[in-house]
Amino acid sequence: MADPAFDTAILVLRVVLGLTMAAHGYNKFFGGGRIPGTAGWFDSIGMKPGMFHARVAATTEIAAGLGLAVGLLTPVPAAGFVALMLVAAWTVHRHNGFFIVKQGWEYNLVLAVAAVAVAGTGAGRYSLDHVLFGGTVMWQCVQGWGGLAIALLLGLVGGIGQLALFFRPPAK
Repeated sequence: MADPAFDTAILVLRVVLGLTMAAHGYNKFFGGGRIPGTAGWFDSIGMKPGMFHARVAATTEIAAGLGLAVGLLTPVPAAGFVALMLVAAWTVHRHNGFFIVKQGWEYNLVLAVAAVAVAGTGAGRYSLDHVLFGGTVMWQCVQGWGGLAIALLLGLVGGIGQLALFFRPPAK
């Protein structure tokens, strides 16, 4: 029998992580400089073309965030977190050290690792994964070692691939 406290704790973690990430995407679309401002920023850090990356990042942040929040194919949105945070950590934060108070990569690490941990533990009974896949063979793919591997490997391939294809650091 499932533990309701575990399922509730995972739900809280998923919702907070997911809505936090989705809010970042929403802000890229509708906050401050909107997509044109975000595009200019992406160009300035060496992620070109900036307009493409602004749209992809904002869309991925919203989709990965909402996907994790509702627990739908949980390892896939978790992989989105890994890819997004790897690119952010590498392009923006790595030269600033670890701590977020100095604009370091601490926050990126926490978001990515927490999402991978959720993929490994599974989204719990209060999730769309449980509703759609509970008691099926697919259930093992959306949690446990399968979920953890999908989130980590797909996320690393996505993030490293994006950096290899598009990151051209500006000259100092």
